[in-house]
Amino acid sequence: MMALYLRDVKLATRAGGGALTGILFFLAVVAVVPFGLGPDLKLLARVGPAMLWIGALLASLLGLDRLFQAEREDGALDVMLMQETPLVLVVFVKCLAHWTASGLPLVLISPLLGLFLNMEPAAILATMLTLLAGTPAITLIGAMGAAVAVALPRGGLLVSILVLPLVVPVLIFGVSAAYAAVEDPAPFLPPFLILIAITLFFAAIGPAAAAVALRASSE
Repeated sequence: MMALYLRDVKLATRAGGGALTGILFFLAVVAVVPFGLGPDLKLLARVGPAMLWIGALLASLLGLDRLFQAEREDGALDVMLMQETPLVLVVFVKCLAHWTASGLPLVLISPLLGLFLNMEPAAILATMLTLLAGTPAITLIGAMGAAVAVALPRGGLLVSILVLPLVVPVLIFGVSAAYAAVEDPAPFLPPFLILIAITLFFAAIGPAAAAVALRASSE
């Protein structure tokens, strides 16, 4: 499993792997926001957590359609289905590798972008924590959509259509927790704990659902 994890991280971070594209897209989304809002620094700080979350969400969706595509094209997917290692575990490791290469960098650069958006230190820290807790859920949800669309020639659009309704709660509670931390530290915990619960929920059912979809697509 460690070999699979390291292999997927290496493939995702190399040129054309998709991880760099997501980071650049995240930077581009956040960079154009000040031009649209004008010189009002207070307004910029107020919408900062939402902008970081929307940018991270869209950037995370970019490479999800390719999560199982390489294995489908080179025949490795059939080997994965026949080997003794549970397919659920294989899917979970692939999701972890994808998040490490695509989601974790978004979390790490979010404080710098928060400064760019004139956000308060409390808002920057809260947004970073919510992204750390919530972006894995986006990957796990995306794995289900990617598994459904893996056999389709143009499954990228289908993945987005399937995933977007499911990631809306992640966005809502992530942004709510970030805003609550600025107004009063006490209300930060309820939405943040709900966000963690959503991630744990999809960590339990996401790989299993994706494994079922992958087996169905190979038949």
